[in-house]
Amino acid sequence: MILYLSLAIVASALMALGLLMMKTRSAHLPIAAGANVIGAVAAWLRDPMWIGGLGVQTAGWACYVIAVSRAPVSMVAVMGQGGIALFVVASVVVLGERASPREWAGIGAVVFGMLMLTLSLNGSELEGAFEPATLVIFTILLTLAGLAPMAVARLNASGTAAAIFSGVVFGLGAIFTKAMTLEFAGNAASLALRLASNPYVCCMIVANILGIVTLQNSFHSSRAIIAMPLSGALSNIVPIVGGLVVFGERLPASSTAAAMRVGAFVLTIAAGALLAGSHEQLPVEAVVVAPLSRAKT
Repeated sequence: MILYLSLAIVASALMALGLLMMKTRSAHLPIAAGANVIGAVAAWLRDPMWIGGLGVQTAGWACYVIAVSRAPVSMVAVMGQGGIALFVVASVVVLGERASPREWAGIGAVVFGMLMLTLSLNGSELEGAFEPATLVIFTILLTLAGLAPMAVARLNASGTAAAIFSGVVFGLGAIFTKAMTLEFAGNAASLALRLASNPYVCCMIVANILGIVTLQNSFHSSRAIIAMPLSGALSNIVPIVGGLVVFGERLPASSTAAAMRVGAFVLTIAAGALLAGSHEQLPVEAVVVAPLSRAKT
């Protein structure tokens, strides 16, 4: 199991690098909102740095799929916090961003939570039964919870609402990925047929596209050092809870290890709350993209 959890760390590092590349272009690319969604996304895809970042993220996702196919999704999720720490360091060094003491406390809680999880591993934990009906209910409730902050004007203006929603849907994408790997493991049909017939593949793709679009939108008005850790913490909380609720993953038998595992989960939640409390936002400069019909003329 340690091998696959190590692969999860590699996956999170690649995803963080990809997001950093995408963040560096946020001031030069339009926001995907309203009638301009298609034109904005088309502009993103034409940008070499942004599309390169997306490619690096895709490589990280491939590593994540391998990791989650062999290890409990809740444990893989928390190991993914390592990518958040790397992204924060890169935001300070590369982007020149700074964090307040409160924000550094949240970032530190993320790193310490990952350390606690690592110490709680025993390599012999089993998963329970997967409940598809529970996954449907879990998805509906989490989607509604992720959309709720968008009703708060301050959270919308600061980019926090978009970062929160991106974290929730990224987390649901991780749950769908785990469900997909379980379905594939018990299906002897060809890969193409399995991809076409598995509903979790479509759900996973939609969730990740929504996550990328909303996180890129949040980068326009929020500092990377806040938006990405907040989104990342939530994207890990969702599969942590989902692993326990949907897949029947269990805590370690040892009381000490179980306490450390719960402590890691609590620290992840606390870190998200600390980072969500940030009030500083970036000035928003409009980037106008001509309609696609005009761009061709």
